[in-house]
Amino acid sequence: MVWRQKLSLTVLAILVGILSGCGHSEEEWQAKLKENQDLQNQLNAEKAAHQKSDSDLADATKQVDALKGQLKKAGVDLSNVNATLAEQNAALEKLRKDKEQLEAIRKRFELLKQKLEALTKLGLSVTVRKNRMTIQLPGDVLFDSGRTELKKDGKDILLKVAEVIRNDKDLNSRSFQVAGHTDNKPLGGGPYKDNWGLSVMRAREVLTFLVAPAEAKTGGGGLPADHWSAAGYGETDPIAGNDSPENMQKNRRVELVVLPNVEEMLDLQSLTK
Repeated sequence: MVWRQKLSLTVLAILVGILSGCGHSEEEWQAKLKENQDLQNQLNAEKAAHQKSDSDLADATKQVDALKGQLKKAGVDLSNVNATLAEQNAALEKLRKDKEQLEAIRKRFELLKQKLEALTKLGLSVTVRKNRMTIQLPGDVLFDSGRTELKKDGKDILLKVAEVIRNDKDLNSRSFQVAGHTDNKPLGGGPYKDNWGLSVMRAREVLTFLVAPAEAKTGGGGLPADHWSAAGYGETDPIAGNDSPENMQKNRRVELVVLPNVEEMLDLQSLTK
């Protein structure tokens, strides 16, 4: 390199001057020293620039590797020489749109959570189970043991739930499923035969009350019937072990499940983290 040649010639000139006995003035000596220092500074600056270039190259390499990983997830085979730049750009555009769609769903999910938080003030549990947002209603508040007729306290709490849903346009347009659940204690006879029958009939009772006209003689939730359905799970979907009276009480419940729209069929649990 040129600066190295200059440095070598300067040092050589100084050594030749000393060895030949040819004296230099103080001014010439200081000038040579300054020239030598300037070359040393230039050397240090170029070393620093070289190190920064290495660092920038390493960062760029990491970004390229990350991009390759994204493209691979998007289905672009980088080992295929026929993968054109247009294909890669299309894959990147798809990633961008997917990210925007996920963010939009996340915002709707957070808004839904906020709207349902009003129910937690009533002592209800709003949670995500099996990729669905669920409002849990304690069965013992709604029904007497082994019965399917709603208690007065049960009707009162269902009316409050219906009011929250009915007065919110977005919630009222959603689809819900009423899911009945029991503990694992066998049902001792009766018209429902087993826990399956009991859970189904309890879910149906809650459903019919919620969709009954609010101005009816018996009063109802006034919710749109075409957005609601019912199902019974018996003892097959516990939320606690049936190993104590307290846990068995938790399993005796009715859930109002917010059914996801097609575009929301992803891992909602991940959105809560």
